Amino acid sequence: MENTTIDPTQIKGWGIDADPKNDPTYPMRDRMNVGEDPDNKHRPDSLQPVDTEVLRSIERPNVSAVFGTPAPPRGVSGLIRRAAFKYSENRYRHWLPLVLADRVSVVEGIVDDLAHGKLPNIWAEKGYDVEWKYNRTAFITKMAVIGLATAGVVALLSSGGKKKKKHVKKDYLSRF
Repeated sequence: MENTTIDPTQIKGWGIDADPKNDPTYPMRDRMNVGEDPDNKHRPDSLQPVDTEVLRSIERPNVSAVFGTPAPPRGVSGLIRRAAFKYSENRYRHWLPLVLADRVSVVEGIVDDLAHGKLPNIWAEKGYDVEWKYNRTAFITKMAVIGLATAGVVALLSSGGKKKKKHVKKDYLSRF
């Protein structure tokens, strides 16, 4: 495969935002002085207070001036998240544990609901009614795969503990 240069003027829509009069953010950019190089040595005077645990990247010496954390890390998923933030953001050791922590958090949420006497409506939360209505073929395929996988796991687990008796063929004629 050979790399070829592309003439950008031949691309439909190229340079559509090059005219500042056609740029919807242009007036705001003038008011906010965005064109200037921001001075990152000075932090804002009023910082958001840190009253909960905030996980931060090891690339940043301080917590961001403004951050969002709806729920501080807790449980097993929190432990996984804390471990992930010990690595740089450009490593799989950072991102893959965060994906795993999201899955663990879902299970923790279901267990928490059950512990508080609330039965989670997983069918509605996963959007199966809508998928049945608009994407029926994929839904049936997905449910069939889940059913076969579950049956395979059940069969594997149920057959593992039993020892098969070895059938011994008896020779009745040898007595005579």
